[in-house]
Amino acid sequence: MVEHKRTKAGGTGAKRRRGMARITTGDLAKLGGGKVAYIKMLSSDEANRMYPAVKGLPKGISLYALHAADGTPLALTDSRQAAIGHAMGDKLHVESLH
Repeated sequence: MVEHKRTKAGGTGAKRRRGMARITTGDLAKLGGGKVAYIKMLSSDEANRMYPAVKGLPKGISLYALHAADGTPLALTDSRQAAIGHAMGDKLHVESLH
C-alpha cells in the first residue's frame, strides 16, 4: 500500500515512508499467483507463542515453519528439508528471506 497525501492543489501525490512502499497482506497473497512460500526458522519457544494449538514441543530445539507469501502458516516441522518437501508436495516455490 502506498500512502498518499493531499497536495495544495487538491490532488494526491505518492508518499513513501522511509524510502519504501508499503505492501499489504493482500499484495503478498497475490505474489506468484498463490504459488510462492517462505520458510522461517523458529525456536521452540517462538513456535509455542505463534502456534498455541501445537502442544508438547520440546524446549531448546529449532523448528521450521512454512508460510504462504501472505504469512499464512502452512506447516511446522523439525527440519528444513521436510518444510521444502511439504512445499514441493503443494507445488509451491520457496523463496529466501533476507
